[in-house]
Amino acid sequence: MTSNRIKVHPVLDVPEKENIPFYWNKTKLMAQKDEIISSALFANHIKIFGHHYKDGSAQGIFCANGQCAQCTVVANNIPVKACMTRVKKNMIVESVEGLPELPDVDETIQISDIEQISTDVLIIGGGPAGLSAAIQIEEHGVKAIIVDDKDELGGKLVLQTHKFFGSQEDSYAGMRGVDIGSMLARKVEESLNIDVWKSSTALYVFDDKKVGILKDGVYKIVTPKVILNAAGAREKFLRFKGNSLAGIYGAGAFQTLVNRDLVKPTNKLFIIGGGNVGIIAGYHALQAGIDVVGLAEALPRCGGYKVHEDKLKRLGVPIYTSHSIVAANGKESVSSVTISGIDKNFQIIEGTNKTFECDTILIAVGLESVAEFTQEAKSAGIKVFSAGDAAQIAEASSAMFNGKIAGLKVVRHFKPETKDIPQSWYEKAEILKSPPGPVKIDPVQIDPVENVDASGNKEGIFPVIHCRQKIPCNPCSTVCPEASIQMKGDPIKGLPQFNGKCKGCLKCLTICPGLAITLVDYRKSGENPTLFLPYEISNIEIKKDDDITLTDIDGNPLGVSRVLSARETKHSDKTWIVRTKVPKNIAGKVVAFTIQEKKVTKQITEKIPIDHIQDDEIVCLCERVTAGQIRYLVQQGMTDMNQIKAVSRAGMGPCGYKTCENLMKQIFNAEKIAQKDVVNNVRRPLFVEVPLGKFANGGQ
Repeated sequence: MTSNRIKVHPVLDVPEKENIPFYWNKTKLMAQKDEIISSALFANHIKIFGHHYKDGSAQGIFCANGQCAQCTVVANNIPVKACMTRVKKNMIVESVEGLPELPDVDETIQISDIEQISTDVLIIGGGPAGLSAAIQIEEHGVKAIIVDDKDELGGKLVLQTHKFFGSQEDSYAGMRGVDIGSMLARKVEESLNIDVWKSSTALYVFDDKKVGILKDGVYKIVTPKVILNAAGAREKFLRFKGNSLAGIYGAGAFQTLVNRDLVKPTNKLFIIGGGNVGIIAGYHALQAGIDVVGLAEALPRCGGYKVHEDKLKRLGVPIYTSHSIVAANGKESVSSVTISGIDKNFQIIEGTNKTFECDTILIAVGLESVAEFTQEAKSAGIKVFSAGDAAQIAEASSAMFNGKIAGLKVVRHFKPETKDIPQSWYEKAEILKSPPGPVKIDPVQIDPVENVDASGNKEGIFPVIHCRQKIPCNPCSTVCPEASIQMKGDPIKGLPQFNGKCKGCLKCLTICPGLAITLVDYRKSGENPTLFLPYEISNIEIKKDDDITLTDIDGNPLGVSRVLSARETKHSDKTWIVRTKVPKNIAGKVVAFTIQEKKVTKQITEKIPIDHIQDDEIVCLCERVTAGQIRYLVQQGMTDMNQIKAVSRAGMGPCGYKTCENLMKQIFNAEKIAQKDVVNNVRRPLFVEVPLGKFANGGQ
C-alpha cells in the first residue's frame, strides 16, 4: 500500500528524508526520521489510534497541538501524546485498547536539584505575536526567554501557505505565512538578548512568582520580572450526533498534517464553519490535492473574508450558508456527513437534510484564547502583558502588529524613558483586527471594464479588481510601479481602485492574497482580448491548449476557453499566471476557472436515517459524558461546574476541560442560566499533564 504522503505541493518544498522503521501494534511500518508519531500513523493510513475504555469508541486526533489527549498511545511502554512525540528508530508504538489503566513505568526516581533561572521577561509562545514582541524587546536591550512547545518557532504561521492580508508595511501583506514565520523566527534566533527555548512547555505560573517549564523533557523553574502571554488560542468543538467518531478534528490539526508534515490525511473533506480558519483550510486542502466536498456555515453569510470564500466557490467548492451539521455518520470512522438548513433562531428546518460522502469532517467554529497564563500571573502578582490570540482572537496580521505594541509596552516597563507608543499605532492596530465590512454590490466592481479605461474605449491593458468588501489589505496599491492602484477611503482598509496607466507587469495579480485581480489586454484584439488569471494549485496541472471552465466572482460558469500559457513569473512567489483569450463581453467578469468536478460535491441520494437525540451528543470526549447527563444536573439546580465535575467526571479527563468547558456553558445558556450564576471550574495546577518523575529528577 502506498503511503499518504504529499509528493508534490504548489507552494511547499517536499524534501527527501531518511526513512526509519517503527512498529505499530507489532506491525512494522516506515516513518520519516524525526517525524511526529501521529503523522507517521496517518502516512501509513492509520487514523484510529485506539478505543476508549468506557464505550469502546474509536480514538484519533482532534487538536494535534498537545491540548487534548485523544491521540494517546503507548510508545516504548510510556504513555505519550502521539501528536507531540517523535518517532525513534525501531520504536514500539501500541494503541490504548480499552485499558482503564496505562502500563506501569519502571523507572528509578532520584531526587536532584532543579535548575532555577531568572529573567527580565518570559515570553510564552513563539507564534506571530510572541516573535514580533521579542523583536522589539531585543532591539531595546531587554533580556528575555521565549518558550514554545514546538521544535520550530512561528506558531500557526508555519502552517499558512497562502499570502497574507493586512498592511504590507506593518504585517508583511502579500508574503506567505510560512515565509513570514521563517523570517521572524530567524530574527529572534539571531538576537543577543533573547534566549530561545524550543520544545519547551510552560506548565504553570505559581503563586510564589515562579513558572514551571518542561524544557526538552527537563523540568526547570523560571522567575521572571514580567510575563508576556502570547500562547495563542485553542479550537472550539461542537455537539452533534457522532461527534466522537475518528476522522473529526480541528483546522489546526488538519493544517499541521498537510502543511507542516506533508501528510495527506483525507481524500474527501467536509468543513463545518465559514470563518477565515475554515475557508483557508479548504483552500489548503485543494493545494494538497484533497477533494473538498463542501462547507457549511450556520450564519446567513460566511464570517471570513469574501475574497477567501470566493476562491473556494470559483474552484468548485459549494458553500451552504444557514446550514449546520446534524450528524457524522459511520461505525468507527466518518463515512458521510449530514447537514440541515436552519432558521434565524438556529433551529433545524425539517426536510432540509443533505448527506454527503466524506471521510473527514473538519471543525472550524471559532477559537478560544489561551488566557490561563495571564490569569495565573495576575493571581501571583507578576506584571503581565498579553498579545495575539491570547489577548483577543484576530487574524495573524493583527497578532503581529499587536505583538509589536505589546513588546514596546514591556520595554517601557523596564525603560520608562523610551518614547511613547504613537497613537497612530493604536489606530492602525484597530484597523488590522477589524472584522470584514459589508459586501458591496458596486457596478464598477462587477463589470469594471466598462468604467476603467478613461477614454471610454476597450483598448490597452489594465487590471480588473474584483473586491466587494472592505478588509485590512493593501499590497496591490503598494506594489504597483505606476502608483495606479489607490485605496479608496482608507490606506489599509479601503476598496482598491485602478486609475492611471498599466504596463502589464502582473505584480498586482501575483501579490493579491485573495487572487481577486485579473489583467485584460486589448492591444492585440478588441473583440477577443487576452486575459491573465492568477492560479495557485499548480499541482493540479494546467498547461497550454487545455480547456478550462471560466467562472465569475461567485463561481458561476462563463463558458470554456483554451489556455495559451501557464507559468510562474519572475517575482510571482509560486503564483502561476494562466493566459487565455475570451470574448470582450465577459472579459471583465471572468475571475478564475474551476478545477473540482461537480461529482465530488454531489449529495448521497440514499436516505440515511438520523435518530437525532441531542441528549446523546458527547460533551466531554475524555470521560464520554453526554449532553443529557450535564443537562439533567443543571436542571437539578447545579450551577457550579466543579460540582458537576465531581458527579459526572465531565472535565476530569486529561485535557483538563479545555474542550468541554465551552460546550457545558452552551448547555447553561440553553437552560436559561445566567453566566454570572455559573461557578467556573477551578483550574488544575498544571497546564498539561506531566509524569511525576520529571519533577523528581529533572527528567533525567
